[in-house]
Amino acid sequence: MEENFLLFLFLVLVVIGIIMIAKKIQVAYPVLLVIVGLLLSFIPGLPKIELEPDIVFILFLPPILYEACWASSFRELFRWRRIILSFAFVVVFITAISVAFTAYWSIPGFTLALGFLLGGIVSPPDAVSVNAITKFVKLPRRISTILEGESLLNDASSLIILQFAIVAVATGSFNASQASLQFLWMIVGGVGCGLLVGYLFTKLHKVLPTDANMDVILTLIAPYLMYILAEEIHGSGVLSVVAGGLFVSQKRYVFLDSTSRVRGINVWQSFIFLLNGIVFILIGLDLPQIAGGLGETKLSTAIGYGILVTAVVILVRILSCFGAVGVTMIMRNFIKVADPNYPGIKGPLIIGWAGMRGVVSLAAALSIPFYLDNGEMFPQRNLILFITFIVILLTLTIQGLTLPFFIKKANIKEMDYPEHEHKVAMRLDKELLQISLDYLHSVFSEKEQRGRHYHDIVTTLKEQLRDEDNLPLDAQSSELYCKLINLQRNHLIEINKTNSSIDEEIIHKKMMILDYQEERLKLRLEK
Repeated sequence: MEENFLLFLFLVLVVIGIIMIAKKIQVAYPVLLVIVGLLLSFIPGLPKIELEPDIVFILFLPPILYEACWASSFRELFRWRRIILSFAFVVVFITAISVAFTAYWSIPGFTLALGFLLGGIVSPPDAVSVNAITKFVKLPRRISTILEGESLLNDASSLIILQFAIVAVATGSFNASQASLQFLWMIVGGVGCGLLVGYLFTKLHKVLPTDANMDVILTLIAPYLMYILAEEIHGSGVLSVVAGGLFVSQKRYVFLDSTSRVRGINVWQSFIFLLNGIVFILIGLDLPQIAGGLGETKLSTAIGYGILVTAVVILVRILSCFGAVGVTMIMRNFIKVADPNYPGIKGPLIIGWAGMRGVVSLAAALSIPFYLDNGEMFPQRNLILFITFIVILLTLTIQGLTLPFFIKKANIKEMDYPEHEHKVAMRLDKELLQISLDYLHSVFSEKEQRGRHYHDIVTTLKEQLRDEDNLPLDAQSSELYCKLINLQRNHLIEINKTNSSIDEEIIHKKMMILDYQEERLKLRLEK
């Protein structure tokens, strides 16, 4: 126990050091972490680490998905819903089918059911890798939204394929009608559980006399309950967390106060930072156990299979991106689409190249049972594990290291929000200042407007644009200024609902500034 704990502390320190190096050389940290984990695995005497699939699915996946939902723009996700759903489900299915037949034709002893099993495992791109890479380069909002939205849902579709494929391998048959009903229930049951748990938690936050610490703890518990409840009723735990996370994130300004939101952001950023770092270094550390189980299959032969499958998933994704563009160009004649114009080849190429695989694929491979129901060994389990690792390693290193270069080289201009962020922010500041002044004029008489409180608040409002630290407010003025902050916050919420020409990310930044200002005023009132 003590040895494992010391190893965990050692890995945390390694993760921090590698991420610092990654930032310095501007390389996505998942790439370096996997490589370092791989190198560490060859150190003599280092305790062997085996990734348990249940640990990955339950411990790592729910909070990572939940945090991604809070950082996403629901408005943008809804706008690009068709392309996101097509990538999250249709492209995943096409990739799984392509890998299935490739493995069936190329790998001796591979049945079509085993091929679909491998296809379901390696079909979903990894969200963490893409987000880590795009932090170094600026992507147009629509491309980043499509990648984010796809990553929230594609894990669910791939895990559904995985479950059906395992049943087909174990039983030797596949019931299409029964599978369709199960597929429908996994979607409906998963989404229903997420929305139910999300709704109950928003009510708990409002009804119970919680403080900021309790609120943050409840937000940490929520994704785990969403995931576990959905899995218990055989729904999709991934869809449960995504649906619940998006629902709760839209209600954050209703059931959480500014203190809980500010503390929650800090806690969640540190928590997800730790989870992402640990899980990627564990992928590298797990290679010796995976390679050691190949049995009679030569290492070079297994690597060749991995390279072949990697080429298939990359090629299919790129072709699917252009296929999606073609379908959009045809369907614009019959339905209203988000962008009726042809986007060119740069956008589809970037989306197609941003298909790195990661921890969900490895966890899915590890979840394959060791034995069939009749007691026989599960066929080709170790080879599937090794091919999965090769796909993860190659996509992370090849695509992960070259994607920033391709993004810079493509130099794709912002299409949906061409106005510079600074100009939009300045305009919003002026709007917030004006509605606050209008409110003050309505509550202060002409005589009061010549008094000290009015003057102090107006001065503070104007200094707000410069983010001054020293606010000239006494306790009475601070209370009124808190009301003005709520007025400004409600105005931003209304703008986000009615004005789609302003990037929601800018509005969220403004809301965060208001939260920090409110916290500063609360501290003044407590003195």
